[in-house]
Amino acid sequence: MNLNRSDRKKLAVNLLFELLGSAIYSVGIHCFTAPNHIAPGGVTGLATLANYLWGLPIGLVTMAINLPLLLLAWKFLGRHFTIRTFVTVTMLTAVMDLAMPMVPVYTGDPILAGLFGGVCSGAGLGLVFMQGSTTGGTDIACRLVQRKYPHMPVGRLILLFDAVVLLCGALVYQNIETLLYGMIAIFTSTQVIDKVLYGLDSGRMLMVMSEHSREIADAIIARVGRGVTFLEGEGAFSGQQRKVLLCAVRTPQYFRIKSIINEIDPNAFLIAAEASEILGYGFNPINSQK
Repeated sequence: MNLNRSDRKKLAVNLLFELLGSAIYSVGIHCFTAPNHIAPGGVTGLATLANYLWGLPIGLVTMAINLPLLLLAWKFLGRHFTIRTFVTVTMLTAVMDLAMPMVPVYTGDPILAGLFGGVCSGAGLGLVFMQGSTTGGTDIACRLVQRKYPHMPVGRLILLFDAVVLLCGALVYQNIETLLYGMIAIFTSTQVIDKVLYGLDSGRMLMVMSEHSREIADAIIARVGRGVTFLEGEGAFSGQQRKVLLCAVRTPQYFRIKSIINEIDPNAFLIAAEASEILGYGFNPINSQK
C-alpha cells in the first residue's frame, strides 16, 4: 500500500500515541496492580493471575489469549480492525515484558495501588482509543458476541467478564479484599478513560452538514460500524437544499468519527451534543431495566 507524506505522518503520530498509551497502561499494571495482588479485570487481569501462579510474563500471556480472538476478528470484524488491534497488542506485549522490568514497583497501601493503577490504565487506554484502536481482549469478545446478539449491551458483557476475573483473583490470592481493590482499580480506570476522551457523558448525538455527506456517511458505516440517518435540510439564508447527517455514537467512537469528517471535508459543520442515554439498535434496548 502506497502512502503519501501526509498519510505517513498521520500513521507515525497514531503509532506514537499508541506506544505512549501502551507504556502508561503498562505502568499501571506492572508498577501498581500486579505487585499488590490486584487483578483488574479483563485479559490483563487473567495474565496477572498467570504471572502470580506460574511466573509467566504478563505481556506474553496477554498476547497468547488475544491470538485466537484476533483470528476470529479477522474473519468476522474485518482486516483493518484486526491489524490495528494486533499492532497495539504487540506494542503492549513488548513494553510490558521488555521495558517495564526496569521500572521500580510500588508495594504498599493496596488502596493507593488500586487508585493509581486505575488512573494509569485508564489514561493509557484513553490514548489508545483516541487513535481508533483497542487492546483486544474483552473488546473483541464483546464485538463478536454482539454480532450474534446485536441488542445485548456491550457494557454489561464487559462488566460480567470483569466480575468473573475479580472472583478468580480472590480465589487465587485467597483474599476477599483483592476483589474490592480490583473494583477500585476498574472504577477508577473507567472514569479516567471517559475523562481523557470527553468527560463522563455516555454518548454523543452528532449532526453533520457537508457537501460530501454521502462520503462521510459511507466512511462512518464502513470504518466505525455506526448507522447514519439522512435528514432533509434547507439553509434559511441561502435556501439551498442539503442532507443533514444524524448519528448516535458511544463515547470512545466520537474522536474517530470527528477525524473522519475532518479528513473528508475540513469545511463541514459539526454539532456534537451530549446524550445522557441512547436506546435502540446497537445500544441498550428501549425496554432495558437499569
